[in-house]
Amino acid sequence: MARRVLVLGAGIIGLSSAWHALRRGFQVTVVDRGDSPRDGCSFGNAGMVVPSHFIPLAAPGVVWQGLKWMWNPESPFYIRPRLSPSLLAWGWRFWRASSPRRVEAAAPLLRDLNFASRDLYEQWAADADSGPGDFGLERNGLLMLCRTGAGFEEEARFAERANGLGVPARVLDAGAARTMEPGLELDIEGAVFFPKDAHLDPNRLMAGLESRCRAMGAEFHFRTEVTGFGRDGVRLGSVFTSGGELEADQVVLAAGSWSPLVARNLGLGLPMQAGKGYSLTLEKPRKRLSLCSILTEARVAVTPMGGRLRVGGTMELSGLNESVAQSRVRGIVRSFCGYYPDFTESDFSSIEPWRGLRPCTPDGLPYLGRSRKVPNLVVATGHAMMGLSLGPVTGKIAGELLDNAPPSIDIRLLDPQRYG
Repeated sequence: MARRVLVLGAGIIGLSSAWHALRRGFQVTVVDRGDSPRDGCSFGNAGMVVPSHFIPLAAPGVVWQGLKWMWNPESPFYIRPRLSPSLLAWGWRFWRASSPRRVEAAAPLLRDLNFASRDLYEQWAADADSGPGDFGLERNGLLMLCRTGAGFEEEARFAERANGLGVPARVLDAGAARTMEPGLELDIEGAVFFPKDAHLDPNRLMAGLESRCRAMGAEFHFRTEVTGFGRDGVRLGSVFTSGGELEADQVVLAAGSWSPLVARNLGLGLPMQAGKGYSLTLEKPRKRLSLCSILTEARVAVTPMGGRLRVGGTMELSGLNESVAQSRVRGIVRSFCGYYPDFTESDFSSIEPWRGLRPCTPDGLPYLGRSRKVPNLVVATGHAMMGLSLGPVTGKIAGELLDNAPPSIDIRLLDPQRYG
């Protein structure tokens, strides 16, 4: 059996795919356009592992809420106006996908993928010999904090839905929520607690995964752009890069927001928009948090990482553009301080914001599967804000596909050619 695998992308999806391929006995080479795995979206995210997030990005009501936010420069959502046929097509498909029927079909799959990924993280944390080492996995749940009565009522309804789907959730009034973060002031109406959610330190995870893959024999090529492909009929025989030609028997496309550009060279269409997000990390926060949280009305994520505290959010659709919009950053900081009055905006004044581009599909579901047009290509991309949460299980399924084994979870909804 052909055993040479080339993984395009060194984010959490690419490194997880590489790790699982190595465990199955493949020879693995990883190619990435950045300087290291710590350049991409997997590095600066909120580090959350969230079975509670079983609703795809394309959901009923999201379009109208997004249109309302468009006029607020500090809002959690923004689309940069531009004449872009791909953006218009993506928006049309997003609107079509934002239906109750599609969400009901996707929710059990996202639940199963997230729980499976959480189990794999626990295995990695317990496996000192072959896992990525200590990456700060904390299994103490997540708080959805609600600052308004309307927000609290909406989250309480969602908690009922989650419990019905087998995702444990507890509705807490403001007093009960405050007992979970003693010594910390919270300006909230109430919260929902998801005990099965977890969080980790993505910096340590990515460094540990790269180190473990190297120890298992993987070869890495950073600062390397994919420029084309060598074909053997319909199959790939090699990948042309800025650093030379690399031969491969199979290829995994896990290049995040740059995946459509790579796929275009193969005649494949992967509709996707880059959703920019920002985060700021307090190295020495004035108060210590024990739980990660989502500030529901503000769409801001808050994660303690050892002695540090990371605050992040926004969804900015402005193309493959890595500039920083300071108004969006201000919106994140002001929202955080509103929920957590112990903190002030000046706490963040000297912090350089991190930004990353999340790969967003029109229906909010990843692309995961073997290509029918290019039979030795496995596509694993488009996870939007769920990349870290779904990284291990995506890598596991990619490994199964590479080994011609049946996927351990039914992934038919994730067909990478569902848009043609």
